[in-house]
Amino acid sequence: MDNNESRTVGRRSRQKHRRSRHIWRWFVIIGLTSFIVLGGASAYIVYQIMTVTADNNEPLERGEKSEMREEAVDPGDDSISMLFLGVDSRDGDLSGRTDAMILATFNKEDDSVKMVSIPRDSLVHIPGRDSRDKISHAHAFGGTDLAVETVEQLFDIPVDYYTKMNFTAFIEIIDTLGGIEVDSPLAFTEMDSEDNHDAITIEEGEQVLDGEEALAYARMRKQDPAGDIGRGNRQQDIIEGVIERGTSFSTITQFGSVLDSIDRHMVTNLSFGNLLSLHNYAGSVGEIEQHTLDGTDLRLDYGYYFEIDEGALQELSGTLQNHLQMNEDVQNAEDE
Repeated sequence: MDNNESRTVGRRSRQKHRRSRHIWRWFVIIGLTSFIVLGGASAYIVYQIMTVTADNNEPLERGEKSEMREEAVDPGDDSISMLFLGVDSRDGDLSGRTDAMILATFNKEDDSVKMVSIPRDSLVHIPGRDSRDKISHAHAFGGTDLAVETVEQLFDIPVDYYTKMNFTAFIEIIDTLGGIEVDSPLAFTEMDSEDNHDAITIEEGEQVLDGEEALAYARMRKQDPAGDIGRGNRQQDIIEGVIERGTSFSTITQFGSVLDSIDRHMVTNLSFGNLLSLHNYAGSVGEIEQHTLDGTDLRLDYGYYFEIDEGALQELSGTLQNHLQMNEDVQNAEDE
């Protein structure tokens, strides 16, 4: 497990319009659901969440279960996996390339969560393509189903659920939650959502980030000595910050704004019942085990790629399989 530190940011002048470009996150839905279940929200708020979930439910073309599963799983009864996709899209559009991909596994026995950020430039085999390509292109080539299938093939585990969101919701949700706390190990400047260069200054140390600042914190790559790996670590830090903030969110009067943003900028194959089941993991917020994919930069004639270390990939794949209790399930099936 990598000890990824959080980070913080300075203030910057806000822009009136927010154009969609690069980054996001999603684990917020767990925090919001936990708030509803554990905080005793009114029946009206619960009804709102049920309505939003129904409106935004988008099943995968493959059906309710992965081809790597004997039968469909349920978050309330089984260990499951979920792919979080941040799409480089504008307005309500959720097509195009993925600018962020985070795979998480949830273990039913100890309510633990493991999370791995997948570098967007990872050179992988995309099903149906003749040659290897960037994993971020899978969604552009074949939508959510191809992105899910590519990740399944890469890690050799089933991807049971997905949540897909664009960065507009990312900004709006963090602002509604009152910002998130991070602890930045380095200082840097980054463009804002309108692509104004050096508009946001990130200082080293603890701070609360608003939506625009968190976006800058998540999207910066070139100034980080760790490159895509460092960028992935910061994205995971933000997810943890959103979960932590969401689980302690107590302003019901602002809750409608969060739901409205989710309604306009997110799709998922999770049902309302699935979301309720995930609240069991709320206590694991501060103990999410973060992993990164080891590899090296690869520059070819047609661009930059990230070459994944095969040995490290196999080791991580085994870790995730064990966390999903896949070997245990196979043994149980053989015993029967």
